[in-house]
Amino acid sequence: MTTVTSDMSVQPGRWPDRLLQFSGVLWFFCAAIGQWIFAYYVAALYIPLLARKGLPGLGDSHLPDGYIPGDALGNLAIAIHVVIAVIIISGGPLQLIPQIRNRFPGFHRLVGRTYMITAVITSAAGLYLVWTRGVVGGQAGHIAISLDAILIISFAAIAVRFAIARKIDQHRRWAMRLFMVVSAVWFFRIGMMFWFMATGGVGIDTETFTGPFITFWYFGQMFVPLIILEIYFRAQDQSGGAPKLAVALLVTLAAGATAIGIFAATMGMWFPRL
Repeated sequence: MTTVTSDMSVQPGRWPDRLLQFSGVLWFFCAAIGQWIFAYYVAALYIPLLARKGLPGLGDSHLPDGYIPGDALGNLAIAIHVVIAVIIISGGPLQLIPQIRNRFPGFHRLVGRTYMITAVITSAAGLYLVWTRGVVGGQAGHIAISLDAILIISFAAIAVRFAIARKIDQHRRWAMRLFMVVSAVWFFRIGMMFWFMATGGVGIDTETFTGPFITFWYFGQMFVPLIILEIYFRAQDQSGGAPKLAVALLVTLAAGATAIGIFAATMGMWFPRL
């Protein structure tokens, strides 16, 4: 998976390069629409609850243990996690649109700094919640979500280091990796709903929310997008046309799966709750 951002120049006369770039644009278009739908869902569901009832309003949400009386720090961490999620999910795609980056560099830098800072803050809040309140899915969920938080903090630091050093190509690639791991919670939902549509939920115990697929996808939510992104990067660096065509097909298939997962999550999980 990739974005419309490209740190490698595309030769106009090479159609494999154009197809590879088009596949990336296609996936990004699907992902951006899907993330903005998810951001709308989170904002429309949780912000009014918090505005009307304060932290106790989280108890009326679909979050497991959304509000626990007496646990002020945990309740505050969930509220911060939810509010910041709207900022992150809304702003992430904007960072990866080259037209915005090139025409409005000041806005790009402002959104980028906000994105990285809030991503680190929400990762810290997520770590606290995982190890104090737990997570559905058992031990695999604990480990995977903790690993994702570590990756977010690490990738953000590396992206900032390359930006400060003015190594823009490296910065963009690490920013794209950061986008993938920050989006893990979104990937988890659309991937799970895609799996339900494709298999009817094979490998998922819906009562305990455990099973082989859940265990796999807790880690897959991070590593499947990262692996496809790295394959895309390698294809960009190749001179031959065959690898580019093969990867263009892979990314196009990923775009199709992403679109199906977004549709399933939107119609089956997000909109019915509003």
